[in-house]
Amino acid sequence: MSAITILGWGDTAEIADRIQAGEVGLIPTDTVYGLAASPSDPNATARIFELKKRPGARPLPLLLSDQAALTALGVDVAPVAERLLRSPFMPGALTLALGFSEAPRVAWVEGRAEVAVRIPDERPLRDVLARTGPICATSANAHGEPTPELPKDILPQLDGTPDFVVEDGPRPTVPSTLVNCAVTPPRIERVGAVSEADLAEYLATDPGEDLS
Repeated sequence: MSAITILGWGDTAEIADRIQAGEVGLIPTDTVYGLAASPSDPNATARIFELKKRPGARPLPLLLSDQAALTALGVDVAPVAERLLRSPFMPGALTLALGFSEAPRVAWVEGRAEVAVRIPDERPLRDVLARTGPICATSANAHGEPTPELPKDILPQLDGTPDFVVEDGPRPTVPSTLVNCAVTPPRIERVGAVSEADLAEYLATDPGEDLS
């Protein structure tokens, strides 16, 4: 295994610089450790697929610093998505799949029918995201396997090595909950740290509400 640079959350500027330079990092989030790269660098994002042995037909989700970062993506924020964005679970362990509006969008989401986004409840990570803009990030594990709590147990699963690791102790093994707001009615596609019961009041719709 080649040498890997080990960093901590005190190195937020270096972490951001490395991601923007096309490196792939193993980083802690408020849910699980993830593999992260710049979405505008196709070589870096391809390496995430290779490291995880992830099927190429599954687009990578994005981490955002805040809700304002949605604007440049050109997404359609339907009423149900607005409610979830205002909920206690955002920032947090809730991922939203959003469709696109007619607004201009950044080039690296062209061709997608939808994009999955999350605002993590991890202040140092959001500081990195404020420097980089949105980043691609997905759980750091071999495809189909659970994500271990610590980098030392994650690295042997991967097909190769990331360029750097941000170590910050153990992380939970439960991923975020994924709600698809691009379909009508909205659909929970993965139950994770936020339960179906917790989301019920936010997913309930008025019969006259326009969900599009």
